[in-house]
Amino acid sequence: MNSQQVITELQAKGLNLVTDTGASGRKGGAGPSDHKAVIIGETTVMVPVYTDGAAQSPYGVHNEAGQAVLTKDSQVITQLDFPDKPRFYNLATADGIPYWKIALLHSHNVLATTVLQTCIRYENQKTACQFCAIGESLDADRTIARKTPQQLAEVAEAAVRLDGVENMIMTTGTPNTTDRGAAYLTECAQAIRARVKLPIQAQCEPPNDFVWFERMRAAGIDSLGMHLEAADPEVRARIMPGKAKVPLSYYFKAFESATNVFGRGQVSTYLLAGLGDSKETLLEMSERLIDIGVYPFVVPFVPIGGTPLADHAPPSSGFMVELYQGIGQMLKQANLLSSDMKAGCAKCGACSALSLFES
Repeated sequence: MNSQQVITELQAKGLNLVTDTGASGRKGGAGPSDHKAVIIGETTVMVPVYTDGAAQSPYGVHNEAGQAVLTKDSQVITQLDFPDKPRFYNLATADGIPYWKIALLHSHNVLATTVLQTCIRYENQKTACQFCAIGESLDADRTIARKTPQQLAEVAEAAVRLDGVENMIMTTGTPNTTDRGAAYLTECAQAIRARVKLPIQAQCEPPNDFVWFERMRAAGIDSLGMHLEAADPEVRARIMPGKAKVPLSYYFKAFESATNVFGRGQVSTYLLAGLGDSKETLLEMSERLIDIGVYPFVVPFVPIGGTPLADHAPPSSGFMVELYQGIGQMLKQANLLSSDMKAGCAKCGACSALSLFES
């Protein structure tokens, strides 16, 4: 098996990790979750380890002469390793909040945080995104509801200084404001960039006024994520009934406006494969996005415990390979590459194997 196949299968099936090791993974939260960073060759990827599916995965970890190896059905596939616990996790703010409750290490060099751990859609079944677990980590006391700009700046500085973090991702639950969180992300970015020079991606729903894109850019935000999650309007209405009220047409107006501000290839969107979209729909949507300079970050859906989709099957690795091959070819032809993004999920690439198919 080549690395593309191994990583694609691992992210679809998960890793049956009997003994947790290395840096702690991420449980619950606003996006793809219940993952842990794994190093395979020169590539660091986020792999589901805390899901029910991972417990049934044919992939496991064994130790041979002091070296961890990845196995499939007890047959050795390749060597693997786990990033060490970052040093900034040992620190706390002056009022006693551990840094890891404010921001987490993703992959091996990316700092990620949800600046507002609440969402206007989450508590109401009629509006909540069925895949989202933004409240789970808060209920479990693994994070705090609101990270202040000063806290984020303090943690970002320490993560750069102690652990060599190279870029930062700030996402947010959607607040009950027309800017959809853009204003608070702007405030946070200003504080961070005043403290440390660190490329930042912000993620939010499209705001009511696109002037926020210029304000975000002026505050030091380098790239922007506005996430569709699903492409087909029927799937969107069923899986994310509240968010689907914002039509695709408005998203595309926002994408075009944001691309004019941040630049071609510096705006991205998540597409969660496996929610119900067909391969053809995802390919068509990706082509449309690429045509206007938006990177379609396609990620396999991973069911998270405690959500309505906890028992929903993830996509097959075969489905993902076909998607990756098609989209990877489009990205290559358009010269819209993840490596050229200044910060963000597509830049990190650890939750998807898509970047491996760009070349």
